[in-house]
This record gives sequence, structure tokens and C-alpha cells, in this order.
Amino acid sequence: MGLGDMLGQLDQAISSLIGQWNTYSTAIATVMVAVVTYAIMTRVESEIHPMLLARQAQGSPVRNEGESPVYRGNSAPHGMPLNSGLNVKPFGAPKWAQGRDGDLRDVWRRVISGAPAEEGRKGTGRILTVHGRENVVEHKPAEITRAINLIGQHVSAQGGSKVAIYLPNSIELMATLFACSFYNLTAILIPFDQPEKSIVSMLQQSGADTVITIPGAFPFDAVVKSYPALKQLIWVVDQGNSHMDWNEDILNDSPVTAGTDLPSENDTQEPNDVVFFWVGKPGTMEEMVTFTQKNLVAAVSAQLTAVPTTQRFSPADLFLPAASLASSFPMALTLAALYYNATVAFNSVAGTSPDLALATVGIAPTVMVATPQTLLKTHAEASGRITNAISRAAHWVQTRSLVQNGAMPVASFLSQFNDSIRPEVGTTPGKLRLLYVAEGINAGTPVLKEQTISDLRIFTGARVIYALTAAKVAGAVTQTQFHDYRVSGDGPSHFGPPVSSVEVLLRDSASHRTSQDGLTIEGEVVARGPAVAGPQGIADLGVLGRMREDNTLSYL
Repeated sequence: MGLGDMLGQLDQAISSLIGQWNTYSTAIATVMVAVVTYAIMTRVESEIHPMLLARQAQGSPVRNEGESPVYRGNSAPHGMPLNSGLNVKPFGAPKWAQGRDGDLRDVWRRVISGAPAEEGRKGTGRILTVHGRENVVEHKPAEITRAINLIGQHVSAQGGSKVAIYLPNSIELMATLFACSFYNLTAILIPFDQPEKSIVSMLQQSGADTVITIPGAFPFDAVVKSYPALKQLIWVVDQGNSHMDWNEDILNDSPVTAGTDLPSENDTQEPNDVVFFWVGKPGTMEEMVTFTQKNLVAAVSAQLTAVPTTQRFSPADLFLPAASLASSFPMALTLAALYYNATVAFNSVAGTSPDLALATVGIAPTVMVATPQTLLKTHAEASGRITNAISRAAHWVQTRSLVQNGAMPVASFLSQFNDSIRPEVGTTPGKLRLLYVAEGINAGTPVLKEQTISDLRIFTGARVIYALTAAKVAGAVTQTQFHDYRVSGDGPSHFGPPVSSVEVLLRDSASHRTSQDGLTIEGEVVARGPAVAGPQGIADLGVLGRMREDNTLSYL
């Protein structure tokens, strides 16, 4: 067949097609073009390779009888040591040199000096106290350093050694914690706004000889009557009450030049421990847990490495702890933010109010840690505003972007119909980029569902990291990955893989065990590692769990 014949047949076929073309053909072609165009225009690359979510932890190649394999997060593989510290290097040390684990004193020294140039994070953060919408006070590091020194010197001079800190989230709480670290005092963090009976019980358990608190919040008469071992009581008074006639003012009565220099860095003695109290369900006894400084810096380092390098805290961030700093998870995140020179804001409302808008008034946080109760209230309020078909359609499209495409939803024509349902988080809604929340084992906190967490990502525009915390583990035991947006059903969420300072195994119980084929991995959750309290660094967490197929931990 010649070329002319082929062209003739092609011409005949085209003529036949055009001759048969009608309205239905136009409609079908238009729909096909629209579908292909929509698929191309809306195609979104997943933020992480699916294989990295399919196996989020590594099990040990062998296991002991009666136990599961030992699971570690992918950032701390077997054969390598768990993350134990801040890798603090002396000035001028080579980039590849091995640093030391450090302690809380190194966190404050980093706040003062700023990040080394080789880390690529320019600038230093600020420290703020928020008093309502209009009054935001900035604290200079030199002023806080002076407070750290004078508080530590005063308590030591009066013979104190165990300092109970009964304060809401505040710069005074952090300054006292650092003062205890620099002056070899034991810091005891007592949860704020507790009943008199609980306060007395915690003082008795810890053997505190000094209390630092605010007027009107501490049951002075009850404590003096029930706890005669108390030697001194230090009030933290705000500027509005500074006219009151106290016998001694630690800061204002000292010379201006006093306490401006921190103790020498050559002090090799490890600072004293930090005591936390695990408050469980109402009616249960508070559990006292003593963390060494090594436990705490291991927890801080785990948070620094738990997110991608480009998403870590930086001087461009404003971090707000909207959960009580008397818990080790919010405290570890706050110390991590300080160490990476983020701006940190303290609000006495945070940690006690279930209202996210109230906790963020006056500032525009980019990173925050909140309680499950607060986020459930926020979710209920935002969900209640989805009242029409357009809002439901927009929410479905945004959920599909998260769950199916593995990417945070972007602004679109349809999503703008749901802008009005967003919760008012701070003075600049939409600036929040990262939101932490934790489930406490036997702490009476509500367990969040996977769908609830997915909705919160849409409502707040922030990635949500959900952690599992326990009394004897500093910081988190496990937590969900930065890019894990999956929703497998309407049940409770998993808690992700172990953080880099902890490894987890499941010990067989009477009714739950690891099967011989390894398909069922259930039992009592045991954690061990540098962040775990106790001389052996191992703790039975007192809860039954299971490892899912993707090697993430969940409750049974």
C-alpha cells in the first residue's frame, strides 16, 4: 500500500468521524477533557514516600522468650546508641567532633550565646510574658540571668536544698528551674492549681524545704500546720503588688551589678535532679518521679531530632506551651525551643484553660503544645460550624488531600468557604505550623481519634504530632511522625514509633502475647533508654499495647 492510499484512508476515517459527530459526542469529549485537566491540575506529590510510613520502626532481629522484639524508631537504628544528649561542643571545636550530653545549664547558655554559625540558624529568640491582649512583656536574657543567680544564691545561703516550684507557666518558673541547676539544688515541680491535700502530700513525698509560689494560690496555713519541715517560703510578686511590705526582696534589694555572670562552665559536677509528679485520674495518689539531668537532656534531644531538619525550631518560630510545664513533655519541648533559639512566650492561662483562643491571646504562635481536652473542645466548636453542603464538600476535599495524597491541603476556591470555621489561634490565624499533644498513660486524658486529628490539621492549618507519655519517661515514649496524615478508621489513633531516646518492647501477659509467627504483637508496654528514670533506665509503663503492621504503638 502506497503513501497516497494511506492518506486517503485516513482522510476517509476523519470525514466519517466528523460526519457522525453530534451533541452527545461534544458532551463526552468535554467531560473527558475536564477530567484529565482536573487530574493534572490537582495532582499533588506526597510529602513523604509511603514506604517510610509502612515501617516506622525497626524490630530487633532476635527477641527474648516472653517478649516481643525491641522496637526503635528509624532515626535510632539497632547497632547505634540511643540519643542521650545535646552534643554540646566547646567553642571552636570541629564540626565533626564528638560533643558531650550536657545538662540544663547548657540550655540557658545557648539562650545567651545564640546558635553557632555552623548550624545555619541565624538570630536569637526572645522570651515573652503575655498579660492579656495588649500587654506583652519582653524579658532580656541578662535580666533573667541575674534572677537565676540571685535566686540560687539566696536559697543556698538560707540552707535550702530541695525547692518546690508551685507556679503557673511563667518565666519565673523557668528561672527557678535553671537556678536549681546552676546552684546544685533539687527542683520539685508541683502541678499548679491543686487541692490543699494534694499539695501537702507532694511536699511530704518530696521532702521540700523551700517553696516558691505566688500569693493567693498557695494554702499557707494548711501547709504550715501539716508540714512543719518547710523552712522558707518565697513569694513571686508582680509589678502591681510590688508596693506590699515584704521583709526581703531578693531581686530589687540586691545591687544592680550582682548576679550578672553565670557560674563557671568548668564545673564538672552534674546538677541535682528534677522531681515531677504524675497526676492521674481523680482520687488516685500522685506518683513522684525523679529525673536526672541526663534523663531530661535525652528527652530534649529526642524532640530536636523528631522532625525533619528543615522543620525544626528556629529563631523564626514563636513557641507557646499551652499545657502545664509541670509535666515533662511540655517542659522538654520548651527546653528544646529555648535551645534552638526560638522565641518562647509564657501565659499563665495556658495549661489551665480549655480554650485555645484564650491561651493564645496577644501573640501569634507558630509552634505550640496543648492538652487533649483543649483540642477536643476546639474540634467540637469547629465541627459544629460545618452546617451546609458546600462546607461539607470543602472539608471532604481537604480531608482527601491529607489522607489520599499525603499532603497538607492548600488554599483553593472551595476551601475558602471553610475559612470562617477556623478557630482563632493567636493574633494571626493560619500562622500556626506545628501542634503537639500527648496522651498520658493512666492520667485520665481522653484518647484522640485519627479522624479527630485529621480534622484538627484542617481546622488549624498545622501539622499535629500525637505523643504517648508516661510517668517514668521524660518527654515522650512514642510520637507520630511529622508527615503521617493517614486515617485508617474512626477508632483511637496510634502513637507512632519510639522517639530516638527510647526503645520499646511488649512483654507477654496472661491474655496477650507475641505469637510465634510474629503476626500478633501484644503485651505490657516496657520502655528503656536514656530518657527513662531509674538506675537501670527501664520501666514497665502499666498499660497493654500492640504493635501495628506499620510498627507504630497503639492501645489494645
